[in-house]
Amino acid sequence: MTKPYILCVDDEPTILLSLKAQLKNIFGNQFFYEIAESAEDAWEVIDELSEDEEHIVLIISDWLMPNTKGDDFLIDVHQHFPKVVKIMLTGQADPVAVERAEKDASLAACLQKPWSCEELEAAIKKGLAAAGAA
Repeated sequence: MTKPYILCVDDEPTILLSLKAQLKNIFGNQFFYEIAESAEDAWEVIDELSEDEEHIVLIISDWLMPNTKGDDFLIDVHQHFPKVVKIMLTGQADPVAVERAEKDASLAACLQKPWSCEELEAAIKKGLAAAGAA
């Protein structure tokens, strides 16, 4: 079995590159890292990885994205892949949307932009431990 994947979803390429660099810095070769600039692109990645029988262990998604908001995306993910750990990033999430994602997507954490590397690492480790994936 190959290493599990972490998928990062954000409509801002600079955020994605920064997030991926932080994850590699924290976890090194422990995971493979994929990025997507929208929920639609993320589903393409998820479908491809699923077809190849690869395992996504964690998805980190922005909240405010065109077409599909992060809470809706993560709720959809949860309905298909309930064991995937889900973290939402936001600079301006509606508290109702965050609460909805916590309840309906089993959201592990919601981090405010800009986040610190320490809080990102803590949220991921806590989420993976709770899911039995750490």
